[in-house]
Amino acid sequence: MAGPPRRTLAWVGPNDRLPDPSRAWPDPNGLLAAGADLSAARLLEAYRQGIFPWYTEGQPVLWWSPDPRMVLYLDEFKASRSLAKKVRSMRRDGRWRVTLDACFDCVMRECAMPRADNDGTWITREIADAYGDLHRIDAAHSVEVWDGERLAGGLYGVSIGRMFFGESMFARVPDASKVALYALVQLLRRLGFRVIDCQQNTRHLASLGAREIPRVSFLQQVAELTRQPGPDWRATSIDLPDA
Repeated sequence: MAGPPRRTLAWVGPNDRLPDPSRAWPDPNGLLAAGADLSAARLLEAYRQGIFPWYTEGQPVLWWSPDPRMVLYLDEFKASRSLAKKVRSMRRDGRWRVTLDACFDCVMRECAMPRADNDGTWITREIADAYGDLHRIDAAHSVEVWDGERLAGGLYGVSIGRMFFGESMFARVPDASKVALYALVQLLRRLGFRVIDCQQNTRHLASLGAREIPRVSFLQQVAELTRQPGPDWRATSIDLPDA
């Protein structure tokens, strides 16, 4: 008896378009294509279609679009009492500050460091260079939380139009990454954004109010929001929000 047909993963050459997300595999959830192009143009093409790269050293660039998709609607963000207390304490303490795009490369390096529960990283040198290129054309941004001159935590992501795609966060001080997200949520609300793409479900993100939605709904929102004019990030500032 013949077994199930063998699946073939689409290979995307430099001049090829990425496949439609509806062609993504259900297992592993969202695997769509492979290739070698991580140019700024390719990344922008991908994000506008709800696709992102995720792979490890030694693999080709793997492109993903999972279903369902984890998102954080800004008006559903949950700041716990302990987080609100942390923010109030930081506002009273003159050492702490939050910045926008002050040290994008620093944040990427910190996000790439091994974690206690995982000694590997998907943020390769190639990924860091690619997102650095996006940052230089004002399409990728970082939020930094500082304790004096020490970088205590932060996050980075991609912004197209009024859509923000979260990528990674880190904390060297407890709750510093949550504070960075708290500050980003307040900033994005002010700028007219509605949602942050969180890509995949984690307990940490769920505790902050993120939830899964069907990929088709996510893609509809991405299409709408990425077509809107984006803010002037270079004229934008961020600070510790009130809590």
